[in-house]
Amino acid sequence: MIRRTLKQLQNMITVENDPAPYEQVEINGVCIDSRKVKKGNLFVPLKGERVDGHRFVEDAIKNGAAAALWQKDVPNPPLHLPVLIVEETLSALQELARSYRRQLDVKVVGITGSNGKTTTKDMTAALLSLRFKVQKTEGNLNNHIGMPLSILNLEEDTEMAVLEMGMSSKGEIRFLSEMAAPEAAIITNIGESHLLDLGSRDAIADAKMEIIESLPHGGLAVFNGDEPLLQERMAAHDQTLTVKTFGRGRRNTLYPVFIETGNEGSTFKVNGQDLLFNLPVLGIHNVLNALAAMLTANHFGVPFEEMNEAFSTLKLTNMRMEMVQGAKGEKIINDAYNASPTSMKAAIELVEKLTGFSKKILVLGDMLELGPQEKEFHYEIGKSIDAGNVDYVFTMGKLAAYIAEGARESLPEDRVFSFLDKESLVKELKKRTDNNTLILVKASRGMRMEDIVHSLQ
Repeated sequence: MIRRTLKQLQNMITVENDPAPYEQVEINGVCIDSRKVKKGNLFVPLKGERVDGHRFVEDAIKNGAAAALWQKDVPNPPLHLPVLIVEETLSALQELARSYRRQLDVKVVGITGSNGKTTTKDMTAALLSLRFKVQKTEGNLNNHIGMPLSILNLEEDTEMAVLEMGMSSKGEIRFLSEMAAPEAAIITNIGESHLLDLGSRDAIADAKMEIIESLPHGGLAVFNGDEPLLQERMAAHDQTLTVKTFGRGRRNTLYPVFIETGNEGSTFKVNGQDLLFNLPVLGIHNVLNALAAMLTANHFGVPFEEMNEAFSTLKLTNMRMEMVQGAKGEKIINDAYNASPTSMKAAIELVEKLTGFSKKILVLGDMLELGPQEKEFHYEIGKSIDAGNVDYVFTMGKLAAYIAEGARESLPEDRVFSFLDKESLVKELKKRTDNNTLILVKASRGMRMEDIVHSLQ
């Protein structure tokens, strides 16, 4: 993580005051939450809608922070403490990350897409770790606040950084890419997330393509070649990049020629390699995420022959197709971190194909940010459920009620339940589970469906 004196920081960001008495104070890492301050941190107080972090500057320093930033329009700065006054603290945080990134001898892989960013990040980092010292975005620190924290957390001797880039509007990916300065970029797919903000899949594709703009001459662009929206835009782009594609289609640079799915993951083969890969992650869609990671790692010198070593110890970020056990011994797929129509359909299809269970139950919540067609998207999800391979459907939320409505077209009324509170849902759900039950729990992040998983454990 960043280690610099306050004097050095003055050469990295614009400072409004003269902190000469403290210029040899050294900061070690950056923190924006005064409750999580560690010894030596630079505390960056952010002004939120409800809480102003400046209220906690003195406490942060008392609890071990070496120094703090202070926004100049906030009155009464504690000048008796090592404080750097800046125009605006969030902009200063971003400026510091941008400057630090350019001081590091590190190659960055940037990852964006409507679905699968975090899983692809985890896979790419695991594969690159076979050859390099690697760091990756922790958790979901992938926005205009999280990205600078991820960059400032990089060690000076890190060789490869795998950074996830999220967005909700046009221009955000461009901003993050300019800060991260990637040598390689992955676009996992174009889905329906953010239709509320961007209005169309075309606009989403345009926004995701912003990651390509910051690549250097000869930089690597990896994208889902089965997506026409990405094919069209990449074909019109500057051809000085190294472009590689992945997907099911045989025109892609890398595609699967064999996939076998099971209750513990997938085995697959790819074109051009006489190797059987073992991926301990559920879902065919995650095989495609693995292909993106494999192309990227191979570009940087990781042989395909060694990749199973990384897959065998792969650890995914929590709540991404995470298999856990309930109190009765039931198997629960906790995929509660996020949801879109594309990812929800993939998860449901996975459950429909898994065998060896006496009962399979879907617990589905609202998918958010889908725009004017949100009700239709939910209804179509329910309508697509295969009644022959799913025993019960439980929904949670006002929008998810339309999933239930669609599901009733093929499932009997007594196999579909719709709820507006989790406690009632869990009570009814527990009546139908045993040690040979499989349960999928999935919804958008705002629904906090992990509460249901925890109630079953």
